Amino acid sequence: MTLLVAGSVGLDTVETPHGSTEEELGGSAVYFAFAAAHFSPVRLVAVVGRDFPPGCLERLGRQPIDLAGLRQVEGATFRWHGVYEGRMAQARTLDVQMNVLGTCPPDLPAGYADSRYVFLANGPPAGQMQVLAQLEEPTFVMADTMNYYIENERDALLEIVGRVDAMIMNDAEALQLSGRPNLLAAARWVCRRGPAYCVIKKGEHGALLRGPEGAFVLPGFPHEGVVDPTGAGDAFAGGLMGHLAGRDDLAPQTMKFALAYGTVAASFAIEQFGPKGLEDLTARDVEARLAEFIGSTHLFTQ
Repeated sequence: MTLLVAGSVGLDTVETPHGSTEEELGGSAVYFAFAAAHFSPVRLVAVVGRDFPPGCLERLGRQPIDLAGLRQVEGATFRWHGVYEGRMAQARTLDVQMNVLGTCPPDLPAGYADSRYVFLANGPPAGQMQVLAQLEEPTFVMADTMNYYIENERDALLEIVGRVDAMIMNDAEALQLSGRPNLLAAARWVCRRGPAYCVIKKGEHGALLRGPEGAFVLPGFPHEGVVDPTGAGDAFAGGLMGHLAGRDDLAPQTMKFALAYGTVAASFAIEQFGPKGLEDLTARDVEARLAEFIGSTHLFTQ
């Protein structure tokens, strides 16, 4: 089933206690697409500048990712420079250059309008709304956001919340948006404003899903080898949405396993700098780690 992601494609410079990388392929749409492509073909909608390295295009092209929606325009590509320290729980941003990402609204190719599963990656609510306006009758739309839009574009963000089937955000963002004292209450608050589902990412502590059947809590994957946390949340969303699109099913058990696959995808993403940890995976790698994860929870049976 068709899966579309609209988000950023850029070049990241990242420093962690384990080393650094410069001008590495990055962006929310990249991490999402690399993770989701292991479960379902992906349509990618984003914009880059003329300086976008051909080698990065080749890396994207080696995956089942349709790049007809990746526009290359005059100007410079989006860039981000961040540093992780200590427990690497959160990046400290040193520099952001929006470049063409800040001036070119998302534009779907004509053949993308029939996409059934859609992920609106973190970005301005106006841009997310533009994507929604270009779709025909999607089956399931999930949107991401961040603290900046909660603080500065709350009304527009709440309009998005009321238009999508699911919202995904981290724990701090869920509490900030809802004003509620805990995550269960925050997820309930979000769902009362329109979405059938709310997914709250808790980093190494796992994820919370709130849906029509109630709440479901999943632990994080027990991992000792965190090299670069960049893109972990987008990889999580990619594994989750990829599984749903690949199965073309929104049954409660499928939703639960989608969270598990998202957790597995994120666990691969953090093992190397950039999205390299997601690029060379095989289905056997993914299923083996899922089995390991399931064994560590003692909760699931297949």
